[in-house]
Amino acid sequence: MSRIVIIGAGHAGGTAAALLRQYGHEGPILLAGEEPAPPYQRPPLSKAWLKGEAELEDLLLRPESFYAEKKIELRTGATATAIDRVARTVAFADGSVEPYDALILALGSTARRLPIPGADRLDLLELRTLAQAERLKAALGPGRRLAVVGGGYVGLEAAASARALGAQAVVIERMDRVLARVASATLSAFFTARHRAEGVEILTDAEVTGFEDAGVRLADGRLVPADAVLVGVGALANDSLAAAAGLACDNGVAVDEQARTSDPAIWAIGDMTHRPVPVHDGAFRLESVPNALEQAKQAAAALTGRPAPAPEVPWFWSDQYDLKLQIAGLPAGADRQLVRGDPTAPGFAVFHLKGDRIVCVEAVNAPAEFMAGRQFIGRRTPIDTARLADTAVPMKSVARE
Repeated sequence: MSRIVIIGAGHAGGTAAALLRQYGHEGPILLAGEEPAPPYQRPPLSKAWLKGEAELEDLLLRPESFYAEKKIELRTGATATAIDRVARTVAFADGSVEPYDALILALGSTARRLPIPGADRLDLLELRTLAQAERLKAALGPGRRLAVVGGGYVGLEAAASARALGAQAVVIERMDRVLARVASATLSAFFTARHRAEGVEILTDAEVTGFEDAGVRLADGRLVPADAVLVGVGALANDSLAAAAGLACDNGVAVDEQARTSDPAIWAIGDMTHRPVPVHDGAFRLESVPNALEQAKQAAAALTGRPAPAPEVPWFWSDQYDLKLQIAGLPAGADRQLVRGDPTAPGFAVFHLKGDRIVCVEAVNAPAEFMAGRQFIGRRTPIDTARLADTAVPMKSVARE
């Protein structure tokens, strides 16, 4: 029976191990991760965990006893240092060497660092792991002021959580709007207005040039005072181990529709991959839980001889205050946008269109628009845009006859 080694015990790696057993793999499985905790959910770190609404048991993908029951060897605190593709072994920092018949890489991504003075300060905060979330939680509370560098989803979620805990928050964004790299201008305007209404200060067109004892220094000379600084300016794929082993990499480890790398004995899944997305006729690096789950299914199916899962429509979500943002599809290639509903109040959606087809939908407290939009994207359904713009027309009736 083949021995499968999984490096990375996050959402992708933990799910792959469970699916291998579910799909009938009876051989040995080693699941090795750097963190001390079993596989856990990361999205709640910026929300429920920060606000003290969740315990570790609430975050775990599965109870720790699951791995022993399913005869999955879970090794925490284990850092892989090298892959020998000829010998089919993985070396670890503790000196151990583990053989594999098949290897799954699920190493995720790491926070991007700014090349500016003070970027190596030990008191700077990131939010990608449980330990980092604990540090941030300890820094928040009434009378404290958090500066968030980067106006992406995680930064805005952290700012919302800071306000819920009674702390002040300021978001510093280099571009002319928050969410500039990942969302429409309509969505940016809505979330900016809501955060400001909740007491968050948002600075745009603000270039950070250094981190100091008293706060964050901007290019125009201003000092943004802060008791704690969270840096969230994007993430890089953890592909150095794969690249050192000679695997093809391109903004992440290049994989096919089965999550297989350029080595037929090695798969890669999750944030670290650059992967085909058939519904969008291209390859992308996606950072989301749904992407991790989808690629875990692809790899587990390929390794157990099951039919491949049907190609999915990528989707994402973000919870801020009482708002649920749900996004399906990718806006790449869109030639126009259409807003359904009032874009100044919850309950609207922004549709990105290419011709008469939806390629992406951004829905704020609008589950019907999200679900229908996701289906239309997957089926490449032609849309009657006049009906789509009319909120009196049910979403199921906006398809072109």
